[in-house]
Amino acid sequence: SPQGDTLFYESLARKDGYGLIAGVDEAGRGPLAGPVVAAAVILAEDRPLSGIKDSKKMTARARGKAFSVIVESAVAVGVGVVSHRYIDRANILKASLEAMRRAVLCLDPAPEYLLVDGIQTIPLAIAQRSLKKGDQLSLSISAASVIAKVYRDRIMVSLHSAYPMYGFLRHKGYGTCLLYTSDAA
Repeated sequence: SPQGDTLFYESLARKDGYGLIAGVDEAGRGPLAGPVVAAAVILAEDRPLSGIKDSKKMTARARGKAFSVIVESAVAVGVGVVSHRYIDRANILKASLEAMRRAVLCLDPAPEYLLVDGIQTIPLAIAQRSLKKGDQLSLSISAASVIAKVYRDRIMVSLHSAYPMYGFLRHKGYGTCLLYTSDAA
């Protein structure tokens, strides 16, 4: 049963004869500023990773550690970045799928099968399955979610250096409430 087995969907694909299986996820669909970043990760079948889960359920520090572990132990990691200009010209869904497509095309070796977070498929001629809440169901997608989130956060931190007045260091481009207090209380 898939309950609790984060390699269930990878196992199903292997039973169907696929060897190189990539998890694909993106970060940056919700924010108001910055790029959308996608990652594709092919995990080694013989090296199960512990402590990796949906990036939204991890602390920034845990994500940073997981990022290094994934990069060091994965068969391949690909990252695709789509600028705010592309997002504005197309739309966020098309931009997300394009970032995912770019991430998959960066993988070497190329994957034989994709597990994609969400309900859409990526416009590529590769067998694939989309999984709603895939970042919680599949270890490969969780790994991709960590890579995408950390990579995007690092982009936003570097943008903070150029544009400190926007506070990217604090909110990474996500919508935020600023509480102004008056000294005249």
